[in-house]
Amino acid sequence: MKESLMDIVCCPIDKGELELDVEERDGEEIVSGTLTCTDCGEVYPIEDGIPNLLPPDMREDAVA
Repeated sequence: MKESLMDIVCCPIDKGELELDVEERDGEEIVSGTLTCTDCGEVYPIEDGIPNLLPPDMREDAVA
């Protein structure tokens, strides 16, 4: 994902602001890391450059 997306993404649960923690970067692309809601504290993973903004209960169902 591009870091510029931080201007438009928000927590799907409470619409709170998300804080970015980058683990791996490829040029301007964020390959892996996390997005953490500054209000509720929910953590959303970034894997293979794609942020998974599904709520936690839906995220577990999607993997199963």
